[in-house]
Amino acid sequence: GKMSCLMINDLDAGLGRFGNTQMTVNNQIVVGTLMNLADNPNRVSVGQKWRESDITHRIPIIATGNDFSTLYAPLIRDGRMEKFYWQPTREDIINIIHRMYTKDGLSLEEVSSIVDTFPNQALDFYGALRSRTYDQAILQWVNDIGGYEQLGEKLLKRKNREKLPTFIPPKPTLDALIQSGNSLVEEQAFVMNSNLSKEYMKNIDD
Repeated sequence: GKMSCLMINDLDAGLGRFGNTQMTVNNQIVVGTLMNLADNPNRVSVGQKWRESDITHRIPIIATGNDFSTLYAPLIRDGRMEKFYWQPTREDIINIIHRMYTKDGLSLEEVSSIVDTFPNQALDFYGALRSRTYDQAILQWVNDIGGYEQLGEKLLKRKNREKLPTFIPPKPTLDALIQSGNSLVEEQAFVMNSNLSKEYMKNIDD
């Protein structure tokens, strides 16, 4: 009696075919089940038996993904799957990122500056800026309490009355986030320029 839906995030990550990846039995079962639900939503199977007398209420199945062209083609054909392409505007991106940094007190103007500094990046990139700022603060905190060699002594082998070292969470500032962003962009460029996997496969072919 309650409204519900089935939500599948990143469907292409589990069912997509990339290069020469092998199709497993589990992949085939999922694809077949989804196709059956799309074509015959009122029939539910238990093992190898069909329960004709049961009344099954239809609910929407919503799947998200980055590249549905890697999925089994009959699954995504018109009529079986309705496809929507989400392309956020600059305003949408700014509002989403501003919500990410609500607890940090960043203004819309500061978020707009970050988006303009690093355009055409995935939303995960802007979330990684905050994580990178915390990572740097944690590494500095570890160094301040004696380095990683003393980490076990400070946290696990301390005396009963000895207080734990206090970690003060950093407050991400615009400058710190842009610095983290520049570091991430350098990493992206290194990965793209090195082509390590291509070089590795070339050596194997030789």
